[in-house]
Amino acid sequence: MPKIIFKFASGETKEVEAPLGISILEVAHQNHIPLEGACEGSLACSTCHVIVDPAFFDGLPAPTEDEEDMLDLAFGLTHTSRLGCQIKVTDALDGLTVMLPSATRNMMVGK
Repeated sequence: MPKIIFKFASGETKEVEAPLGISILEVAHQNHIPLEGACEGSLACSTCHVIVDPAFFDGLPAPTEDEEDMLDLAFGLTHTSRLGCQIKVTDALDGLTVMLPSATRNMMVGK
């Protein structure tokens, strides 16, 4: 199984094994990693925003226009930002490091 490394704003990391075919958001939830995912992966928020290690970023499928629209709402957006719900685990992602931003912008709160 591929290994995914989650890096927290504190600098701490957690390496986990990830089943093929599930999203980075699902991997986080299965391993008690605080990646919010307020819309449960339906591409309706930006709370599963992660910053992808540049070494892996160009190897990912390009984001859809819908993902790009949601990323525009993300806190701490970078050039290698993606939504964790849109990255599916493959063998090519073995060793992938994703950083969790220090905060999220949840547009669902109060609605």
